[in-house]
Amino acid sequence: MGETGSAVVQYTTVAGDHQHELEVKRSRFITYLRRTTTEAEARDFIAELRRRHFDARHHCSAFLLGPDRMVQRSSDDGEPSGTAGLPMLEALAKREMPSGQCDVSDITAVIVRYFGGVLLGAGGLVRAYSQSVSGAMDSADLLVRKRLAVFAIDAPHAEAGRWDNELRQDGTTILGTDYGPSSATLRVAVPDGPTAATDFAERLATLTAGAGTAVAQGTEWTDIAVAGQR
Repeated sequence: MGETGSAVVQYTTVAGDHQHELEVKRSRFITYLRRTTTEAEARDFIAELRRRHFDARHHCSAFLLGPDRMVQRSSDDGEPSGTAGLPMLEALAKREMPSGQCDVSDITAVIVRYFGGVLLGAGGLVRAYSQSVSGAMDSADLLVRKRLAVFAIDAPHAEAGRWDNELRQDGTTILGTDYGPSSATLRVAVPDGPTAATDFAERLATLTAGAGTAVAQGTEWTDIAVAGQR
């Protein structure tokens, strides 16, 4: 379970491995996306694709990591400087989600290019690499990572079931209930933010007629599928 730390409380990432192919003047641009949470995972993914496509001319890459996207890297891998890795990175970093936010992170994109014999020029390469990543993101399954504030609520056995039910109806996520000899402990989660603790304390007081007290347990991240996907 993490600590609050960053001001970022949600971001978007890819749900699983995804592949997309674009052909431009006989050159094949095969885009691979993978959810990665560390730089080591990102570089292992790039190395994996180098081995798989050992006969390709270029293996260009870009990745963003962390809720606040503090780690951002890209590589042109032999393409003219600035024509591959950076357009790929910008296609990820500037992608606007349905929420209106540009918040894609924890994702690595690798484009394997098989040269088709026709030079595309700098502008053509920029468009091809950018469009390849955008096309892959268009067809990939995405999810939202939300940071939740976790609380423990001590409840009398006689009230635990009712409090559980009323909290669920109020939209609170119930993580579980532990029953002890004299009372039960409900573990609940609500969207994190600067006023999460005070807001939840007020709601809990209303639902339990002032009998329930929430004890902060820290934060944890959870995955939520993006609505409207295939």
